[in-house]
Amino acid sequence: MKVMTFKAGYVSVLGRPNVGKSTLMNALLGQKVAAVSSKPQTTRRNQLGILTTEKAQMIFVDTPGVHQRRSKLGDFMNADAFYALDDGDVLLFLVDASTPPTEEDRGLAERLAARQRQQPLLLALNKIDLVSDEETRSARREQYGALASAAQLLKFSASSGAGLPELLQTLEALLPAGDPFYPPDQITDFWERQIAADLIREAALQSLRDEVPHGIAVRIDEYLERGEQGAKIEATLFVERDSHKGIVVGEGGRMIKKIGQAAREEIEKMSARNVFLELRVKVNEGWRDDELQLERMGYARRKD
Repeated sequence: MKVMTFKAGYVSVLGRPNVGKSTLMNALLGQKVAAVSSKPQTTRRNQLGILTTEKAQMIFVDTPGVHQRRSKLGDFMNADAFYALDDGDVLLFLVDASTPPTEEDRGLAERLAARQRQQPLLLALNKIDLVSDEETRSARREQYGALASAAQLLKFSASSGAGLPELLQTLEALLPAGDPFYPPDQITDFWERQIAADLIREAALQSLRDEVPHGIAVRIDEYLERGEQGAKIEATLFVERDSHKGIVVGEGGRMIKKIGQAAREEIEKMSARNVFLELRVKVNEGWRDDELQLERMGYARRKD
């Protein structure tokens, strides 16, 4: 009788901003645990997504998009993404097949190529459903394939689900044999209050103008369980300028109400209970370049 060997390990998902890393993790888990928006740098810190099947436990490390930094927050985000390189049993280099490679893609490809002898590297072409003609698809395969010529290439769409079963099958084959690291019912390493903060910022990103979102941070001030009444959450949105505060609040408070309603709906879906959400807005000028403020907001550098 053949004994089934259980597989368990970490899959570090890296790529430039907006290639679909968080969308992919949510799709693979079958539920939303990571904030997603069309704005770059929605993800600001590493988050685990834990998928446990009968045969394997795949621990996906969703990382911030690697980018040309413009602040100390950017330094933190890039450092956190690269930190995942050391933990990954498999490296998944995610790219956007609907656009040609960028300088950020090329720079990350060089860094990942140096790790190929230590860990398996997969080149993952996401958003393939947005490329309608075969000539362009072939060109994208060649363009990105040239960046990571030794990597195994996979094509899929995280938003539609096409190609994801093949991705999971490939990853399972590459993971080492071993016992699971987490209980089978655990899906992430984030607490609900951390996910709630990200969902509030997601709602803000989706509603606000381009000049505001990068300067927004969210702090959960109270997360109170109230039994059958659900949860009461109070949170503060920090912005860098007085003018941005006016935009976030909106005329007659309309914008902050819109953000609050969208965030509350997502938090209720995530937590499967009613939520009372109260938001306020404060100015914290220059917080993205202030190490003390960054640490207070949860963006502390790792101490190895």
